[in-house]
Amino acid sequence: MASPEIELPAAPDETNTAGIVAIEHHAVISSSQVQVNDVLNDVSYDAEPLQNDEPSSSNGEKNVGGVSSYAAPSLQCDEPIVYHYLTFETDLPSPTSLGACRDASAVPAPPDLQNYVSPFTWSKNRKNFMTWLSCAVTAATAYTAGSYSPASQQLSEYWHVSQVATYVGITMFTTGFAVAPMFLAPFSELNGRRPVFIASGILFVICQLCCAVTRSFPGMLLARFFVGIGGSTFSTMVGGVISDLYHTQDRNTPMVLFTGAAMFGTGLGPLVSGFIAQHLSWRWVFYVQTIDCGLLILAVVLFFKETRGSVLLSRRAGLLNAWYEAREKAGLIGFDMTGEGNARKQPQRIRWKVKADEERESLAKMIGISVYRPFHLLLTEPVVFFFSLWVAFAWAVLYLTFSTIPLGFVKYHHFNTEQNGAVFSAMCVGALLSTILSIYQEKVARHFGKIFSTPEERLYFCCIESALLPIGLFWYGWTSFASIHWIVPTLAVGCATMGIFSIYLAVFNYLADTYHRYASSALAAQSFCRNMLGGVFPLIATAMFTRMTFAGAASFLGGIGAILTVVPWVLVFYGPKIRARSKFASEIMG
Repeated sequence: MASPEIELPAAPDETNTAGIVAIEHHAVISSSQVQVNDVLNDVSYDAEPLQNDEPSSSNGEKNVGGVSSYAAPSLQCDEPIVYHYLTFETDLPSPTSLGACRDASAVPAPPDLQNYVSPFTWSKNRKNFMTWLSCAVTAATAYTAGSYSPASQQLSEYWHVSQVATYVGITMFTTGFAVAPMFLAPFSELNGRRPVFIASGILFVICQLCCAVTRSFPGMLLARFFVGIGGSTFSTMVGGVISDLYHTQDRNTPMVLFTGAAMFGTGLGPLVSGFIAQHLSWRWVFYVQTIDCGLLILAVVLFFKETRGSVLLSRRAGLLNAWYEAREKAGLIGFDMTGEGNARKQPQRIRWKVKADEERESLAKMIGISVYRPFHLLLTEPVVFFFSLWVAFAWAVLYLTFSTIPLGFVKYHHFNTEQNGAVFSAMCVGALLSTILSIYQEKVARHFGKIFSTPEERLYFCCIESALLPIGLFWYGWTSFASIHWIVPTLAVGCATMGIFSIYLAVFNYLADTYHRYASSALAAQSFCRNMLGGVFPLIATAMFTRMTFAGAASFLGGIGAILTVVPWVLVFYGPKIRARSKFASEIMG
């Protein structure tokens, strides 16, 4: 299924110190230090539009762009260009003079910058639309993971392989899902979310079609691997989109919706595909996915707007610089720039540059960091290690249902493929209940002022709700008998789903709040562990639950889940001390 990830911008409290560099014929001739706000932080944007030059007023001052400024000698084309750092809150200067051009028709029109403002300042409706569109593609990716399971019996008969062997298709999907984000994330840093969304979305849809038409089992496995690569973007990048749009204190509800979409899609896949596999060929399981996912990717192409702040700022600077060049060609040279200490405005030939562009490493180095740092944190940070272990186990249990539900309900209740798929509706209901509960809990916590002040406060509800996972496992194992009505173990699936939901949400929030600018690496570490372990469990589930019996295997897993439930309790009581001893977390605390 789609495993929700997130990619975070730099810590909100960072500021950048940068120089203003004057260049003539590519030579540095002067520099001074100015404070420039971090371009990825919450910033306000002065939306006053740029205006064309207007004649001077009678008092000796020029009224340029609706802003009064002192008259200054016109600059020449051979004056040095001064480069300034641009942020979303930068007040754009007014033109200095008309220069030699008196023909208003020759004045180039100012650029439209409305699409290049900080995503934090977007309207509520626009943010909501982007969030719901992103959650829709996340649900589609999760649907793809689980929809494979109902077709496994037909695939086994078609290629004359064991049913366990067909589950390798799930493992190949999760392998692509685990590895791809480490290489794709740097591309979004350089080129933005939208191009990566579109490219990976096209790959996602094409490979779905390949699954539907393939004539060989290796071809199916290869196609599933690339489906996982394409689908991984819609978890890693969607998490990043939420970080692009919302500040930390506003991020809980969008993340709850995101996690709910992923969990709901996981249950929806086997639910829908069970009906398709029962009445049609297994190929239609993938044809339906191709159609659904194709329509969603088309919606992304048409309606998804770029949300990466640093990329938007770079494009904003490029538009302004192109306009300045066009003005100079028309003989309009110079802009009034305020000197240090609010000194009198001075005319300058200016260009804009972006601090994030200069600080960005090469693509090769970014990929190297993206691959190395998650494993470094996993092996050196106890918080990352135990949270990764906890959420990986929870995800493995979730994937375990793809093989244990058909096994148990066929054996004890004689369900067919369609009925087995219907059992997964309990997972959908559990995801919906958890989504509503988590949003309501946030409102209650806000009312009492008990949220967001420390990372540990995000774990209060999880300490209780995560116990639903081991409870659901014991419940499922000890009620999977022919003498007990099938609704009882079905309810246990919903209970365990709610526990898994709370675990993931807590892991994400705590790692994001604790590691800030290293959060992408911390979350990538747990993502890798989660997807790899989740891909292995369906392969061993049949042997485990057959040899250990349903009661024994579920009790064994429930015992592990109960032990891991101690993790959030330890952090609630000792979290600040543990963070203070961490090299990465203490750097943020300092």
